[in-house]
Amino acid sequence: MDFEVLGPVQVSADGGYLRLPPKQTVLLAALLSRPGVVVAAEQLIDALWPDDPPPSAAKSLQVYIHHLRRNLGGEFAIERAARGYRLAVDGARVDALCFEQLAGQGERALERGRPQEASRLLGEALGLWGGAAFAGYEALPLVREEAARLNELRQRVAEMRFDTELELGRHGAVIAELTALVAQYPFRERLRAQLMLAYHRTGRSSEALGVFREGRNLLVEELGLEPGRELAALEKAILRNDPELDAPTAPKGAGAAPPLRARAPRTGEAETESERGAPESASAGESGRSASEGAPSSGQPAPAQLPPDIADFTGRHEQVAQLRARIGAQAEPGVAPRPVAISAVSGMGGIGKTALALRAAHACAADFSDGQLYADLRGAQAAPADPAQVLAGFLHAVGVEGAALPEPLEERSALFRSMLAGRRMLVVLDDAGAERQVRPLLPGAPGCAVLITGRVRLTGLEGADIVDLDVFDPGQAVELLARIAGRDRVAAEPEAAAEIARLCGHAPLAVRVAGARLKARPRWPLSHLVRMLGDERRRLDELAVGDLGVRASFALSYAGLAEPARRIFRLLGTLETGDAAAWTAGALAGVGSAQAEAAVEDLVDAQLLAVAGADGTGRLRYRMHDLVRLYARERCEEEDGPQERAAALQRALGAWLWLAEQATEYIPGPCYATMHGPAPRWPLSATEATQLLSEPMAWFEAEAAAMVAAVEQACRLGRHEAAWDLAGCLEKYFDVRGRFADWRRTHETAIAACQAAGDVRGEAVLRRGFADVATWARQSGDESGTAMGTMMEQAERVWELFQRLGDRRGMSDALVMRTWAEVSQGAARRAVRSAEAALELAEQEDYTGGRARAYQVMAVAAHGMGEAPSAVAHLHRALELARLLGNSRFEATAMQFLGAAQCEAGDVEQGRANLERSLAMTRALGDRYAEVFSLLYLARLHLAVGDAQALPTAAGAVDLSRRYSMDHHLADALGLRGRALLDAGRAQEAVEALEESVEVWRTRGWPAFLAEGLRCLARAREAVGDHAAAARAEQEAEEIGAAAADAAPAE
Repeated sequence: MDFEVLGPVQVSADGGYLRLPPKQTVLLAALLSRPGVVVAAEQLIDALWPDDPPPSAAKSLQVYIHHLRRNLGGEFAIERAARGYRLAVDGARVDALCFEQLAGQGERALERGRPQEASRLLGEALGLWGGAAFAGYEALPLVREEAARLNELRQRVAEMRFDTELELGRHGAVIAELTALVAQYPFRERLRAQLMLAYHRTGRSSEALGVFREGRNLLVEELGLEPGRELAALEKAILRNDPELDAPTAPKGAGAAPPLRARAPRTGEAETESERGAPESASAGESGRSASEGAPSSGQPAPAQLPPDIADFTGRHEQVAQLRARIGAQAEPGVAPRPVAISAVSGMGGIGKTALALRAAHACAADFSDGQLYADLRGAQAAPADPAQVLAGFLHAVGVEGAALPEPLEERSALFRSMLAGRRMLVVLDDAGAERQVRPLLPGAPGCAVLITGRVRLTGLEGADIVDLDVFDPGQAVELLARIAGRDRVAAEPEAAAEIARLCGHAPLAVRVAGARLKARPRWPLSHLVRMLGDERRRLDELAVGDLGVRASFALSYAGLAEPARRIFRLLGTLETGDAAAWTAGALAGVGSAQAEAAVEDLVDAQLLAVAGADGTGRLRYRMHDLVRLYARERCEEEDGPQERAAALQRALGAWLWLAEQATEYIPGPCYATMHGPAPRWPLSATEATQLLSEPMAWFEAEAAAMVAAVEQACRLGRHEAAWDLAGCLEKYFDVRGRFADWRRTHETAIAACQAAGDVRGEAVLRRGFADVATWARQSGDESGTAMGTMMEQAERVWELFQRLGDRRGMSDALVMRTWAEVSQGAARRAVRSAEAALELAEQEDYTGGRARAYQVMAVAAHGMGEAPSAVAHLHRALELARLLGNSRFEATAMQFLGAAQCEAGDVEQGRANLERSLAMTRALGDRYAEVFSLLYLARLHLAVGDAQALPTAAGAVDLSRRYSMDHHLADALGLRGRALLDAGRAQEAVEALEESVEVWRTRGWPAFLAEGLRCLARAREAVGDHAAAARAEQEAEEIGAAAADAAPAE
């Protein structure tokens, strides 16, 4: 594990990078600014919270230190000292320390008269840099000075290296790097002087003087200063061709300057001869190319980055000709270049955009003598390519290395345009997502052309020629089918071939898949595929019942596989998920990811698996056809014993569970105590896990559907421990994303499995979460009683189960649930006692999440007692605990309740501020349930102060509540909308909204809300003149109130 601060702050491990949450990265940056030295806790707190540290900052710092220690593993220690913390790390593992060591060695080599060794060492030192020091964190108070020191040292070492190169006679080889650095740092006179000297010694004195004039103009215009004595003296010496400026005799064996590498080897690592640089054969100055052409360093080949052309490319003659005419005309011999030509190919996925672009690019490649650049921008994926990173690759390809690579996107883009000036180059940008992604990657000078593909039409790209790609015409689709499946077969059944093309919608990708399937099944007539495609409902039944021809075709594909691919094929058939990633296949087979990926690609080649697309983690997902799955299961039952099949499924479930229990820790949600069971885990490699979980929410998005299916399959097979643990890990994700149907489905299934197996802990944990979805996200039409009645039943059951287990954390959670149910029944005093008991249990167990939730329901109970100041005080405490936990979801919830309580207590402005802050937080989290809660209380506030925003705010809450089946919120939102409509004089619409609100409240089991809804409905009916209906509503409200009053003494 190595630490990098010479650029973005990163931790590399096992060939990848460890992804840390932002707060942990800030903490690590602060510790790395003083490696091996104790950093005061106060300084670390200032770094974590520069503006306004929370009261619990010291405790929160301890929590962040704990998480950082866990993520770094046991290789490095974060030691606690008297007043702070120290990162105990070997200097060879921190790139900044390696840089200073190499730079010092290089400087000492110079002092000993060994310039070649110095050049190599200084080059290695500079090669460690990947951007500005502590990039993104250089403004932190603790880091600022160290970042500035390192950046300045980098410049000094670069200047020292260029002096060394000039002394060795490598003048031409450093011109490109110096040109880039002078453009980046135009006021550093020493760099400018070195560039002037390099030009002069390569016989380009006029360009050297041009560099001086450019610098002088900048100094005078920007700073009002003349150049320094050294630069002015150098200009005069060049003007008189002073022999003292002549190049010194190069030492014996001095060759070209060793290239700067993106990362030099760590101290003590071996270095190959190729890394030290080949002997200089033709410097940039000797090549005859002017500086304006941005010549790469000596020996740099012209980039030729185009992927291979498509061998069976079909049709598109008109579009290929259009693109060639547009971009090829840029490079006609003897013709003056015209402005940069930009062509953008757009169309839906699978339409053949990339194939067309590559065919046109290869056809024109010879016209662009200075090379072709290519980048996949991944615009249609969840994580599009960063233009800055693409530019880094392009600049490297044209000769810009190491310290010469600027960090800001704008500077990289400007340097890219400078390096392509005067060149004839083709740039292909595949799968662009938007204009803003493309603009920094465009050349600026004549002679170049750009070819772009993307699903969106880049109409905002100035000067771009848009080529819209549609599906094939029927003849082209049949031609592609013939090229893949065979011309003889298509000629023998022309009508069937045309029908296959039609059923594929003439889309190139669909026709390609159909042709590949026919090619893999040479005994099939085309009419057979027509029947299969024509009625998918009959396909599996008919072909799975004794049709040996189909089975034989699968057997042929299967027989051609190597055994590792055969085994993974068989085991994949045991899963009931719709699709899966390669790592899942690896877990099934108990092999590493590289072997699994190779096997699944073999299966794709054999048409036994299909690529379903890339998920949010960037991994490909593979889908097995239903009939293929039946065949795979058949082979598995014949070739693999029951124990092997059971072990494979256990490994797959264990891998999902191992990843899910880590990922769920980073998903904000209800701050329940984390509870897991004894189901076996199957750990993945550290590198694989780091990559998969770098964005935990994206990983859940990718795997949620598969894990839902896995929970149900585990239940059917009696693996209740894995089922309930996996279902529990999904709770917070389902909650935040509003996937309440999946939440209910997994929990009901797993609870039944736990009951059947007598698994008390599993049932207790899942009922705790199930109560939330059954109460707050209950849908209209549920016939299982009122929602709050369900809450009370679940609370009692959860209390009983956790009491049997002796788990006081779970008992505290059950009391919180009971408090909600008691408040809904108007039993406020009982609710206060339940909430206080929940708090006492949580404090006994040092259960911070339980304390936070207990304070929240104490506030709800206090509100039911009419004690608004007490409610506000309890919610302030809940908010403090939420921040201590670092749980942004519960922090937003506590802030919502606090804002509502403050408004009811008369502190309207502070209440409004908290509600608006909570709304912003919930929207940032994508948490629709919490977002609607904020909207509801903002609507109440707007109504109270007569703000016209009440109606649109309530309407927004209604829309979201309907969309995500949140009936409690829906009833409340409809009531608020009705009140707003009534205030606006739209009484009939108010009646409709309030009638629906009352009907939903009847299913909730909360009498106070129902009575209030009836009173509002009575006012609306009175407003439309329906006095009898108004009286009935008012009477029912009074009866409900009286019943609640009669029940109060029973507390």
